[in-house]
Amino acid sequence: MATANAEKKGGITRILNFIEKVGNKLPDPAILFLISLILVWVISAMLSPVEFTELNPRDGNPIRIKNLLTGAAMADFLSNMVTTFTSFAPLGVVLVAMLGVGVADGSGYIQTGLKMMLNKTPKALLTPMVIFVGIISHSAVDAGYVLVIPLGGIIFHAAGRHPLAGIAAAFAGVSGGFSANPLPSALDPLLQGFTQPAAQIIDAGVQINPLCNYYFTACSSILITLLGWYITDKIIEPRLNKTAPVDEETEKAPELSNITSAERKGFWIATITTIVLFGLFSLTLMPADSPFRDPSGNLSSFTAPIMRSIVPLIFLFFLLPGVIHGYISKKYSKSKDVIDDMTTAMNGMAYYVVMAFFCALFINAFASSNLGALLAIKGANGLQALNLPGPVTIAGIIFLAGFVNLFVGSASAKWALLAPIFVPMLMQLGYSAELTQAAYRVGDSSTNIITPLMPYFPLVVVFCQRYVKKTGIGTLVSLMIPYSIAFIFLWTIFLVLFWVIGIPLGLQASYTYG
Repeated sequence: MATANAEKKGGITRILNFIEKVGNKLPDPAILFLISLILVWVISAMLSPVEFTELNPRDGNPIRIKNLLTGAAMADFLSNMVTTFTSFAPLGVVLVAMLGVGVADGSGYIQTGLKMMLNKTPKALLTPMVIFVGIISHSAVDAGYVLVIPLGGIIFHAAGRHPLAGIAAAFAGVSGGFSANPLPSALDPLLQGFTQPAAQIIDAGVQINPLCNYYFTACSSILITLLGWYITDKIIEPRLNKTAPVDEETEKAPELSNITSAERKGFWIATITTIVLFGLFSLTLMPADSPFRDPSGNLSSFTAPIMRSIVPLIFLFFLLPGVIHGYISKKYSKSKDVIDDMTTAMNGMAYYVVMAFFCALFINAFASSNLGALLAIKGANGLQALNLPGPVTIAGIIFLAGFVNLFVGSASAKWALLAPIFVPMLMQLGYSAELTQAAYRVGDSSTNIITPLMPYFPLVVVFCQRYVKKTGIGTLVSLMIPYSIAFIFLWTIFLVLFWVIGIPLGLQASYTYG
């Protein structure tokens, strides 16, 4: 039995090594996005004369591919190139947040906190802790990508473990478990906003609760944590220890026991001050007429000022304790020291800025060409034509969503296209809109971590290169494939078990319609 298990693990390792080798032969991520942009231009020109019969659910008209190689389209591309880049959402999120994180890191605040935490946390529990923190970070929109993922590497490195394993575990929680969360998040009302109108195509009286999947997503956080824990400790980290040694020039991990009295004092004063200010700020959210609420008094909607202030708040709540700790611990003696740490943080982001430029241009072109919409609608119509049994159809929705997710990264954009097709189709078969939405969420989350076209994927590559400079697209994909495969298969089974046992999906939700 032991020999068989060893052979099995060896086979998995060989497959992952092959994926890494092939993937790393791909062009640099920035060039990959440039090539993809050119391909979108060419394909859009080839398909623009074709009259497709598929209807765009957004306007009810036949889908049409926009030719991006016309004179007008190219003029529009050039005239809007700067704004396309500067309005690329992940760019602002990353750079603003990293300014604050750079101060907290450079001042030693994060290092001191990690030392204190690691002295109290058993190494064996670091993996589930990192994954679970990644999962709950969804409540702060995209904060997990710029905070939890790099911290995963720092925590593992400080604990004497492979830092890339920490990054992989955090990435699995933040992105692979995007629809697993014990806390309500802004994603819940966002998806419900597409699900309810789709359901009302069949029944105008249908009302969908924004937390209609809450029980399922909350329980899913346990499943994703356990799966990620096993994969990280049994597959990913052992392989990394053999194939990807940390670069010798990488800064050494901090000594866990080496905490000076000034560092300890600075940490506690900075932390307590930040907690007090956070509490005072929270009080401003309580009144019904709080300026941080949306016009309807909601705090969790995407239009609520508080949800649009998450990144600036991250900046402030890392900057403040970093500055306080820096001065008390004597790391800072003048204001320029703070600016120097911000500059250092931005130096580390230079490569990401270059990749983000080409990524923004590609994503904009892919969306405006309607190629993503055509791909999603054709896949949905093909699944509908198969007329499979309900549970198999649910599994088909999961796998189709996962496939489309490799090309169209936005969860809301995909669901805007798929919901008007899937939700009415399954309602006519007797299955609820809430169940269809839950299935979509599983598929959408599971493949986030293996597509280089996901806007934050290049950023994770950059984080990995801090420890292993040879890290490329293939390295990261090979790290994340075991998570993706396990998530999509076992999460699908988990949803079916929820259904069979009859555990409620969420508030005011059912599995059947009619």
